[in-house]
Parts: sequence; structure tokens; C-alpha cells
Amino acid sequence: MNKIKTAQQTILDWDLRGCIYLNHWSSNPYISQCFKRISRLGDGIFWYAMLAIVWLLHGLNYYLQVIYLILASSVGTLIYKLLKRHTVRPRPYQVHQVIILGERPLDHFSFPSGHTLHAVMITMVLGTLEPVLLIVMLPFSILVALSRMILGLHYPTDVMVGAGLGVLMASFILWCAPVLGIAL
Repeated sequence: MNKIKTAQQTILDWDLRGCIYLNHWSSNPYISQCFKRISRLGDGIFWYAMLAIVWLLHGLNYYLQVIYLILASSVGTLIYKLLKRHTVRPRPYQVHQVIILGERPLDHFSFPSGHTLHAVMITMVLGTLEPVLLIVMLPFSILVALSRMILGLHYPTDVMVGAGLGVLMASFILWCAPVLGIAL
């Protein structure tokens, strides 16, 4: 039991140090402004633009895939909101005075990062449909994940779990698509 508590404390210490380190970057107004914009684009605008590009490139042939991805995004939102409601982990800026809030949060709790979940899930699925988009989506997904910590909204573990959930959701989508008669 003592080893478990020690391991938990080690993870929490690492989480806080990582959060403080990344959040320190936001003290530079140019970096802060850049990551605020990235975070806002990660709210959905960027992903809708990527969906539109896929739709424009492939016409109505991919309308089912787009609808399927939108439904999967809704399920992803439901999953992370349920987790947030049950874990009720406060955001870093709420707990640690050294963390500077760089952007207003969309909801109250920190764990897991919904932005990262959606960034990873959509990047994997749309990257399967149109691999050339990975040139833009992959770096943007990484920047979205970083933005959540730099802006003081998430701990590194929130982002890692969000990314893991995104991978699981995308894998499930890609696995289910042929079963549902959708060619990806």
C-alpha cells in the first residue's frame, strides 16, 4: 500500500512540475497569444475545415464518413464529460497559484483533455481518409495538446489520457467502419 502511495505522489509531482514548466512559456506574450489561437482553433474550427477539405476532395462519396466522424466526435464528447464529472479533478490554475490561466476553460474540470481527445481522434480518422492532410493535422494536434498545458488548463496526464482515449476512439471508428459498410 505504501508503494502505491509513493508511486501516486511521484506521478502527481511529475505532473505538477511538467505543468509549471510548460505554463511558464505563457509568460511570453507572443507565445501566450499564439497558443490561445491554437486552442481556439482546436475548439472545432480547424477540424471542421479539415472535414470540409476531405468533402471537397472526394465529393459526396464520403458523406457517410463525415457523418460517422461527427457522431463519433459526439460520443467522444460524452465520454470525456462523463469522466470529468466522475473524476472532478480541478484545473491546475485553480489549485496552484504559480500556474497562470492563459485562456478561459470551456468546462470546470481538468481530467481528461477533450481538446486532445478530439485532435488525436480526428487526425487519425481523417488522416486515414486523406493521408496528405497529416502534414498539417499532426503538427496541429501536437500544438493543441501543448496549448492546453501552456495555458494552465491541463496537467500532462490529462493530455496523455485524452490522447489515449482519442487513439482508442479512432481505432474503434476505423474498426467499425467496414462492419457498417463505410469504406475508409
